[in-house]
Amino acid sequence: MSSASSAPEETAHRTVLLRGGDVHSPADPFATAMVVERGHVAWVGSEGAADAFAGGVDEVVDLEGALVTPAFTDAHVHTTATGLALTGLDLSSARTLAEALDAVRAHAAARPDDRVLLGNGWDAARWPERRHPSRSELDAATGGRPLYLPRIDVHSAVVTTALLDLVPGVRDLAGFRDGEPLTGAAHHAVRAAAHGAITPRQRAEAQRAALRRAASLGIGTLHECGGPDISDEDDFTSLLALARDEAGPRVFGYWAERVAGVKDADRIRELGAVGAAGDLFADGSLGSHTACLHAPYADAPHTGTGHLDAADVADHVAACTEAGLQAGFHAIGDAAVTAVVEGVRAAAERVGLARIRAARHRVEHAEMLTPHTIAAFAELGLTASVQPAFDALWGGEEGMYAERLGAERARTLNPYAALLRAGVPLAFGSDSPVTPLDPWGTVRAAAFHRTLEHRISARAAFTAHTRGGWRALGRDDAGTLVPGAPADYAVWRAEDLVVQAPDDRVARWSTDPRSGTPGLPDLTPGTALPVCLRTVVFGQTVFARPNE
Repeated sequence: MSSASSAPEETAHRTVLLRGGDVHSPADPFATAMVVERGHVAWVGSEGAADAFAGGVDEVVDLEGALVTPAFTDAHVHTTATGLALTGLDLSSARTLAEALDAVRAHAAARPDDRVLLGNGWDAARWPERRHPSRSELDAATGGRPLYLPRIDVHSAVVTTALLDLVPGVRDLAGFRDGEPLTGAAHHAVRAAAHGAITPRQRAEAQRAALRRAASLGIGTLHECGGPDISDEDDFTSLLALARDEAGPRVFGYWAERVAGVKDADRIRELGAVGAAGDLFADGSLGSHTACLHAPYADAPHTGTGHLDAADVADHVAACTEAGLQAGFHAIGDAAVTAVVEGVRAAAERVGLARIRAARHRVEHAEMLTPHTIAAFAELGLTASVQPAFDALWGGEEGMYAERLGAERARTLNPYAALLRAGVPLAFGSDSPVTPLDPWGTVRAAAFHRTLEHRISARAAFTAHTRGGWRALGRDDAGTLVPGAPADYAVWRAEDLVVQAPDDRVARWSTDPRSGTPGLPDLTPGTALPVCLRTVVFGQTVFARPNE
């Protein structure tokens, strides 16, 4: 990809013509060129028409056949934790418990000055030993130093004795069971102690690492999901300030704290948050047996843990709606989703259905859905902020979902096709570091869902990961390359463009030029995913691959 420029640096106010590639735009399904002016898309069209612009722009970029798409939006991220995973101990690739303990030992030796050792990503369900690391094993691996090691879903954690000793009274808190991973209040207490040991320099280093990684993957916008049970206010506000002051992806923050009235809503806004939403926990996770179910787990004699009932949900949603603030919840289990739906419907009876729908309240994860709750999402205008990589990682007949729920219940999870048929807006994300930042992999996971009837077209999945994230913010003017939209785009090295849909008849028709359907890279499992060459946010380059 080459360019001829009249000035050495690109800024948001320069006019740029991109030509000689493929531009993914509903304005022109066969577009090969695009003009960007003052941070917005000014024109999209054909190569021949581009000649008329060539003499009046500051820069001409020869795409050399590359693909230009809207930049991705990751609608659910924990940015600092993602950065700490990138710069610290990541156990997601550990194939055995023994391998994980070796990695802990090496990490402790490499970081002799850290007050607390931090790691993430372990998943005993994928190890042949089928058990979590014991405290004594971790004590030995760290030489008796404080260590915080959350499970991959971040809803439970194993820690060393030295970290427990830093939290007085932790053994008396809910969620502490000797010899078992910490959950609930005990987990939150040790997490606060561990994260409190991170210096501002370490935190900024982690945040920059996460934002750089996002930009290198064609992600132009992140929805940061913070809250008192996840991070802290300093972490949240420092990230928003960093993103505001330095070139990189846009960051919109959600703060997961309950709102009872205008005063609470004002405090949420003062933090810089766009909503009292994100991981406001109605329940926990399936992997940690803390998602709240109607019927017991297949591998545990209980139904998990509910944190909010319908009345709690109704109070929060009604107060947020009255204050003009977006509300939202983390809900995974079917009982938790039911509580959210019943609560939002009760709020609608108080403040009016039209106001509820206009607020575009959202539900994170929304995994265990039924036809009844799907219909309720559509009726109430709820956005489903979902993570297709969860199915790729934990779905299937032999996966963690089947282990926790039994194969029959597991097959009902993450029903994206049913959500789309009902008219429920989808916004895709990663929940990074639970699963990695990987936008094309996310689109692939939805298009090739492990359960055939839940698959959606690659085009619908791509839309959910671009425009869907903007719509979840209440913005209908972004996430697509049409004149007037913000110039947030990515340039890709990709193979031939195709149209992929679960129904082969649809795919065949869509590749006919008469259909006017723009193609996307082939995402068939096993094929190479597109490589990001450049990411641009509001007309400003925030990532450029070296030597391209």
